[in-house]
Formats: sequence, C-alpha cells, structure tokens
Amino acid sequence: MGVVVAIDDGNNSRASVKPLVELTREDMALVNQLILSKTGSEVAMIPEVAQHLIDSGGKRLRPMLTLAAARMCGYQGDRHITLAASVEFMHTATLLHDDVVDESDMRRGKQSARIVWGNQASVLVGDFLLGQAFRMMVDAGSMEALDVLSTASTVIAEGEVMQLAAAQSMETTEDDYLAVIRGKTAALFSAACEVGPILAATDKPVRDAFRSYGMNLGLAFQLVDDALDYGGSKADLGKNVGDDFHEGKITLPVLLAFRRGNGEEQQFWREAMESDSADSQSLQHAMGLLRKHGAIPDTVARARHYGEIARDALAPLPASSHKDALLEVVEFCVSRVS
Repeated sequence: MGVVVAIDDGNNSRASVKPLVELTREDMALVNQLILSKTGSEVAMIPEVAQHLIDSGGKRLRPMLTLAAARMCGYQGDRHITLAASVEFMHTATLLHDDVVDESDMRRGKQSARIVWGNQASVLVGDFLLGQAFRMMVDAGSMEALDVLSTASTVIAEGEVMQLAAAQSMETTEDDYLAVIRGKTAALFSAACEVGPILAATDKPVRDAFRSYGMNLGLAFQLVDDALDYGGSKADLGKNVGDDFHEGKITLPVLLAFRRGNGEEQQFWREAMESDSADSQSLQHAMGLLRKHGAIPDTVARARHYGEIARDALAPLPASSHKDALLEVVEFCVSRVS
C-alpha cells in the first residue's frame, strides 16, 4: 500500500510546493516506506487508524522540510530519512489528538478517526505514533536532534493546553494567540528544519537560520489557516468552513474584528464564542463583521510579515535549488488565500 503525496496546489500560476516535492521525491519514497513499516502492529486497530489518516493525503510538508534542509547543508547519509519519518509521526499524532480535543468531524476531507473509531482509539493510536516517533529519533543516533524534537513535542503540548485555556475567552490577546500558534504549529516546523543541519554538522549560524526559517514559516502557515477558516472553502481546508467559529477558537481574525468593533459587535462576539450557541446564522453575521473590519486581509498581511522573516533567515546561505524551493514554499503558504 503506497502513500500518495499531493503536489498540485490547484493553480499553476501561483507559487507551488512542486519544486520541493521534486527535489525530495527519492528521499520521500524511503520516508513513506518507513512510515508504513512503523505503523505495523499486532493490535489490528493501530494500523487501521493510522492508515486512515496517512491515506487521506496531505503534502507531507514537514518531513520534506527536514529532507531539503539536510541536503541543502550537504548531508549525504540516510539518517535524515529516519528523522523525517519521525517528524511526520509527531504531526500525525497531534492531528489525532487535536480532533478529539476539538470534537472535529472531518480531517482532510474525510471523516476524522474519532468519528470512525471513537475518541479513545484516536488518543491511544496517537500515543502509539508518538512512541514510534521517539524510537526513530533514538535510531537516528543524534542526541542533538533528539533534544530538538523532544523539546518540540513538549512545546506542542503546551501550545495545545494554552489554546484550550484561551478557548471561548474574548479576553485573549494577540500576544496570547501568537504564543499558542508558536507552540501548536510553528514549533514542529522549526524543529523539522533544524534537525537537517544538525545531521550535517553545520555551524551554529546555519542551524539558527533554519530554526528561524521554520518557526516563521510555521507562524505564516497557521495564520493563513486561520484566515481560511472564514475566507476559504471546504476543499481548501479539508474540514468545514467555520469550524473554528463553532468550536469557540479565538483566532486572529476574530480578535481583530472584536477589538475594532463597537459595543454591540463586541457583545455579539462574546455571546457567539463563549456560549456554545453559535449557529449558521451567527457564522454569516461573524463573516460580515470580519469583512467590515478587514480582519481577513490583515491576518494575511501578518502572515506575509512572518513569511518575509522566514525568507530573510535563509538569505545569507549559498544559492541552490533546495534554497529556491524552500523560498517558494514560503510564498505557497501565504498565497493559499487571496
């Protein structure tokens, strides 16, 4: 059974992940083989649940970043394959856990694992995948890489808890929100990029450059995701438009519209986000307020700001096809919504 990597971003005139996909194709084939081998278990439900999410697609962006960063730094071994698979397992585990916490019905356009198998199975299979991720980190034989990825795992969990604490609270600040997405999303992007130069034994400035690139790319990526929840489509998201709104997630578009709104509008946001009573009519009103106050384009503008920081982080490094591909990934991430 193969793993399909989607490479068509749906608009050939815009930035694409295709250059990155092509450059990492051979290595990704090995990563996918390793992923499939590590989902095996005598407990039948484990490979079933894991395969459900793996087969649902996704661009496998995070492991491709690990592979590209390693090759860009001149790494010639094969341990980057192991770490890239570990990164993808960490990501997959967080998706399984997130869907339980968020009570999500869809993931990448399919029923979420929790709908098919239940919350308990989703959580436990996520734990299994995390365990396998750490086993692969050890197999890679780099204590520095193990330190970076294990730290990221802790930071991701902290980010999820912060998001849970901030849910349905209109007292959340923009700084609070940024702290959440640094943890829940950007930390893994950053770690995925940093372990490549670690394997290549590069000096600290190069390692720092990739860490900064990954962190700021992750921030831009999540900001655009949050904008898409209100300004995208079901096909863009792989879930229902407005899910964040119905779940009471306090994201930047909501914060901007709330802060800029009058008293009546702010009261609407409090009632909609804090009371579990938001319906489709409320969502339409919310989207109208977001348009009124320019919350979506301003969220995308912030994403572009972090995207530029990511690009600048790689600027001092030598030109190469891998560098060009990584820079194009930044533009791809921020151009998903227009």
